[in-house]
Amino acid sequence: MGDVRDLRSAASVRRQQQLVVDDEVVVRAERSAPRAARHWVMRAVAGAGVTGATNQVVELLTGELVSNAVVHGPDDGLIHVHVSVGPRLVRVGVSDDGPGRPTVSHPEPTAPSGRGMALVEALAASWGTVARGDGQPGKTVWFELDHTD
Repeated sequence: MGDVRDLRSAASVRRQQQLVVDDEVVVRAERSAPRAARHWVMRAVAGAGVTGATNQVVELLTGELVSNAVVHGPDDGLIHVHVSVGPRLVRVGVSDDGPGRPTVSHPEPTAPSGRGMALVEALAASWGTVARGDGQPGKTVWFELDHTD
């Protein structure tokens, strides 16, 4: 009799065996924060085996959320970027001490900004905002992507 072989692809086996990533980085609310956060998150998800288009979308959406935190949060405040990677989902949360909640807008094509949350809405499997909860200003804006596609 022949050997019984596992017919799952090597990539799917590696994905199922990956340790769940659950990590956070803190950056100052300054112009370089989006770039620093994007690179950190890309390395974290790539280390968990998430590559290709999903990794690129994670990079893009992380940059958008951190940019919003820099623009709309307190000057020189701290921005917490949390990433978790499970067997199926990548979740990124960006927390700042700014008031308010992000809104999705659809600016004119010639407008210089305002498209970030529309990108998050279009590309993420889901997204949302959670208020800080202790009566202080602040929130976490998060998104999820399915990396098994």
